Amino acid sequence: QVQLVESGGGSVQAGGSLRLSCAASGDTYSDYCMGWFRQAPGKEREGVAIIYTGGATRYYADSVKGRFTISQDNAKNTLWLQMNSLNPEDTAMYYCAAGPFVCGARWLRRSYDFDYWGQGTQVTVSS
Repeated sequence: QVQLVESGGGSVQAGGSLRLSCAASGDTYSDYCMGWFRQAPGKEREGVAIIYTGGATRYYADSVKGRFTISQDNAKNTLWLQMNSLNPEDTAMYYCAAGPFVCGARWLRRSYDFDYWGQGTQVTVSS
């Protein structure tokens, strides 16, 4: 099992940056598909970025490509999401998630496959 705790959310103005962190504990020895998802009020949860901890390939939603970067530390205990050039459409609750499988781009649309979730961290971008 894996426990996930997000931090780093907050309020910024459009054009600003935030860095989200996800601290993982428990079974961090195994490789997981890990990702960031977000959900705005009245909208469905959407995948933002995912990475397989056993590889180097990252996948991003089209809406964040070139602005957001997902990364992990070598010990696989921390997952980050660097968010630059934020705009009001990025306002949402951001969740860290993990699943015990090798993932590719399509898992951006398969949040239901992820077994472990953090409690979320709020990101608010004002214009």
